[in-house]
Amino acid sequence: QVQLVESGGGLVQPGGSLNLSCAASGFSVKENVMNWYRQPPGRRREWVATLFSNQIATYTNSVKGRFTISRDDTKNMVYLQMNSLDFEDTAVYYCQRPSTQLWGQGTQVTVSL
Repeated sequence: QVQLVESGGGLVQPGGSLNLSCAASGFSVKENVMNWYRQPPGRRREWVATLFSNQIATYTNSVKGRFTISRDDTKNMVYLQMNSLDFEDTAVYYCQRPSTQLWGQGTQVTVSL
């Protein structure tokens, strides 16, 4: 079965860190471009980061220097390490395989005191 399953979200205080995971099945992440998106409350889904098959990564400006996208080819997983979290990072985070518009179900990240 071809699917993506995100995990690792939760409640964190400002300045804290979370590491999101995306488990892929039915295809190889190392052979694909993989994205992370997020949807803040009441807003449209927005792109966060991309990891190309050659492991080059790109980020939206608001997360540069704070977030890191990576993958583990042996586990067929993609990660999003998020540091220095701020209130504006509160969102549902989604993993995506753009070549087939495959999305996971999302994982909630809430940054709050």
